[in-house]
Amino acid sequence: MKINRLLEITLVLLNKGNTTARELADRFEVSTRTIYRDIDELSAAGVPVFTNKGSGGGISLLENYVLNRSFMTEHERDSLMLALKTLQATRYPEIEAVLEKIGGLFKETTSDDWVHIEFSPWGSGPNEENKFLDIKRAILERKIITFDYINADGIMSHRRIEPMQLAYKGQAWYVWGYCETRRDFRTFRISRIRNIVVTDEGFVRRPPESIKEEEPAAKPRKSVTLKLRFQPENLYRVYDDYDEERITRNPDGTYDVTVTFPEDEWVYGYIMSFGSYVEVLEPPHIRDIIRERMKKTLDFYEKSS
Repeated sequence: MKINRLLEITLVLLNKGNTTARELADRFEVSTRTIYRDIDELSAAGVPVFTNKGSGGGISLLENYVLNRSFMTEHERDSLMLALKTLQATRYPEIEAVLEKIGGLFKETTSDDWVHIEFSPWGSGPNEENKFLDIKRAILERKIITFDYINADGIMSHRRIEPMQLAYKGQAWYVWGYCETRRDFRTFRISRIRNIVVTDEGFVRRPPESIKEEEPAAKPRKSVTLKLRFQPENLYRVYDDYDEERITRNPDGTYDVTVTFPEDEWVYGYIMSFGSYVEVLEPPHIRDIIRERMKKTLDFYEKSS
């Protein structure tokens, strides 16, 4: 579209400083006459563009020119930079070129060093990022992927799916698609995926008839409502994990949280990750499970000492 070409010509001039009509014509696959008409329109619109003939000449903007600040507010520029950095973190193919162009637009009005985005979790190696990129490529190219998957009950199975969407939920990345192994739509947590292979087999996107979380069909998970009491030394983690309205401060400086989780191995490990800084007040059976597991942990250390 013409308006896009006019904007990109302006961005090219902001970045390069000087170019020729022939270079622009080749870039946009139009005639030099069209480029000169575009330059006339930019000039009429108030963009200080001018041409110099002869050796070393070309098309330029007035020195130190930046687009009118009313074009984009500071908040909008920061929001745009955040979006671009997010795309850059997923290694979107064209994003480096977009960031280079937008840098000319911003000049010194803002900086892009206030945000860094990386989707790989702490402690993960390069393979974690590669999994994300492989799945993204398979979705865009509509290629079937295969992998080994470990579900919430620790059961490993081999899967073959038609990936359709990446989703971020609850501090974790998931891939959703049609599982040919189970013949239904499923959601898989990416951190539990191993040995992923992007095949050369293509697929046609199916209409989603249902969306189901991946879990053992024979053992549906039940939920449990926990009342937890945290010591003040662990307050930072309490605020990391829970909304403020869920947190009640006690007179002795401890904090109570009531929350509902699926009851499985994950929730036991989650509670124990707080060590001596949390106490399960309710329900009694969860309190007993954590007590027994802590005793076993203590036994391991006593036997090895």
